Amino acid sequence: MQHPVVSQEEWLKARKEHLLREKEYTRQRDQLTAERRALPWVKVEKNYLFDTPAGRKSLADLFDGRSQLIVQHFMFAPSWEEGCVGCSFGADHADSARQHFEHHDVKYVAVARAPLAKLDAYKKRMGWQFDLVSSEGSDFNFDYRVSFTPEEIARGRAEYNYTTIDNTMEELPGFSVFYKNDKGEIFHTYSSYARGNEEIIGAYMWLDMTPLGRNETASGSLMDWVKRHDEYGAGAQPKSCCS
Repeated sequence: MQHPVVSQEEWLKARKEHLLREKEYTRQRDQLTAERRALPWVKVEKNYLFDTPAGRKSLADLFDGRSQLIVQHFMFAPSWEEGCVGCSFGADHADSARQHFEHHDVKYVAVARAPLAKLDAYKKRMGWQFDLVSSEGSDFNFDYRVSFTPEEIARGRAEYNYTTIDNTMEELPGFSVFYKNDKGEIFHTYSSYARGNEEIIGAYMWLDMTPLGRNETASGSLMDWVKRHDEYGAGAQPKSCCS
């Protein structure tokens, strides 16, 4: 893409015009987040159990004394040997941010269907500090529409991101948010999928400020360039989600 080279005065004029659009976007984002917080809730009635390094825990236990819980639906099927590249990319960001929001009444947990031993090994490899727990044997991933049955995969169609899509993947990404009140009741307040939580990936926001942007050859395809953080410089190529 060719960019005109102009005087400082012309640049400043163009920048101020763009700033008006940025401010409009900021106001729209503030309105959207307010509307998100005002969405109705659904009471969680099912007793989900998870394998953790500290033993079996319920969904209520995952809150770890807080009233709000963010779950990353981490793509790591039982048969895989490592986690999804894209989910790992997102988890890198969460591991830094959670130091702050976990002191603000919010707990972050990543949940995957792989056995706990695989998750523990992968977490150690990645150097993460957040809780990565297994929902193996639970309906949790299926109920929140991020894991798919063999029948759905064979059919090539699945309900995902609030619509029916063509899909042959075992796992897809997402985030869900829960609230626990003083009586211990748990409510599902929000879930988003696909590009719905893109703004939490800080690397994207930094790259969006640069002239070449994300520099992806396919629109919205982070697989063009993202690797697990221990694979950069090692000649490894990101594998199709997920090997």
